[in-house]
Amino acid sequence: MNLFAAKSLKSLAALSAGLLISSAALAQTIVKLATTAGDIRIELDAEKAPKSVANFIAYVKAGHYNGLIFHRVIENFMIQTGGYSADLKQRPTKAPIPLESRNGLNNVRGTIAMARSSDPNSATSQFFINTVDNPFLDAENARDGNGYAVFGRVIEGMEVVDQIRATPVAPKTESFPHMPVTTILINKATVESKK
Repeated sequence: MNLFAAKSLKSLAALSAGLLISSAALAQTIVKLATTAGDIRIELDAEKAPKSVANFIAYVKAGHYNGLIFHRVIENFMIQTGGYSADLKQRPTKAPIPLESRNGLNNVRGTIAMARSSDPNSATSQFFINTVDNPFLDAENARDGNGYAVFGRVIEGMEVVDQIRATPVAPKTESFPHMPVTTILINKATVESKK
């Protein structure tokens, strides 16, 4: 092997190592949701759900989630937020992202997943936290064959999630049949330093 080839291989190895390190670091990004019920910390998995994580972080950094409510709470299912202010005005969103539901992450208790419409590639800013194991939301079990993309998990504050899921709900309008009677807000969402 000549000197040029050896140097090229060494550079490639260093570049590969750097990419692996940055990918691993990205995979451990933490987002803190400071809510009126308490703090929830979520570890994001950029390695397995890169588009969902990048999308979520962009909304967090833009301040999109600050002042939004948990508008859909179903105790033995999930809690959902990311779309509406307390006066039920929907925040503008960016373009939808592709579905990443076949990434090896399952909709189990404490995981966070992208909410979407019947169009598999319609997720924008709304997300939910599974309050129980929901295997029927995983792609391999889903009725529509697509499922919902998990992109992280709660690492602190499941007691806050449980407090939110246990809050009394009532229909507000036809579009909001599972609205908490007491408004629960995300005061601020922030990206914290990586582990």
